[in-house]
Amino acid sequence: MRTLSFSRILGLVLLAIIAAVVAFAPLIAPYDPVAASVDVLAPPSADHLFGTDSLGRDVLSRIIYGTRVSLQVGAASAIVAVLVGTPIGLAAGYFRGRVDLVLVQIIDLFVALPGLVLALIITAMLGATVANLAITLGVVTAPTVARLVRGQVFVVREMLFVEAARATGASSAWIIRHHILPNVTRVILGQLAIKVSYAIFTSASLSYLGLGVPPPAPDWGGMVRDGASFLPILPLLSLGPGAAVALTVFTFHLVGSTKK
Repeated sequence: MRTLSFSRILGLVLLAIIAAVVAFAPLIAPYDPVAASVDVLAPPSADHLFGTDSLGRDVLSRIIYGTRVSLQVGAASAIVAVLVGTPIGLAAGYFRGRVDLVLVQIIDLFVALPGLVLALIITAMLGATVANLAITLGVVTAPTVARLVRGQVFVVREMLFVEAARATGASSAWIIRHHILPNVTRVILGQLAIKVSYAIFTSASLSYLGLGVPPPAPDWGGMVRDGASFLPILPLLSLGPGAAVALTVFTFHLVGSTKK
């Protein structure tokens, strides 16, 4: 029986906490995250634990609601990456030959391009919305999923139970569906968590550059950018959302780790 490692357990605990924040944000957040007030750039206090920003909005409330936005982008883009990359990797790894040659050339072309730069270009062309960010980041990261799945399929396709299925006359589609895919599912699920973390980090980077989720929606990257001007006097304006990004990315890396 497989036992979970300490890092995986820690990741699952942190993920449960993050999920609770997402689910109960209206109950946890002390203020409306988009409501401005006259308490502009207020320091941390009992009323505003993380202070307020340049429009008088409560920073803690915006960090809490920002979790929803970040996870929406991260989860949706990871699903797109897996749905696009997995079939490509399965086809390339199983059929080999010319199919593998053509698909590998396409995969290598996208992998060779800097992911952030490619996402920056596509987002600038399509516009910064949650849906566009999710699709863009999913397409950008799909080639790495395809490459990993392809490598796993190379190993599984040579196993005896696959050879036996071929000997009985089973079709390629049947073998892939019943033998290949189930044996690479664990790796795919691990990649799903890793891609969520990558998408959250990249989305925050795009927001910092002004191409993320448009305001007034609370977005961690945009909050880091807006608070950078006040870093010497109110560091929590940037450090708070920055820490949220780091913790969430760290959590999904722990969950997606393939180490025992």
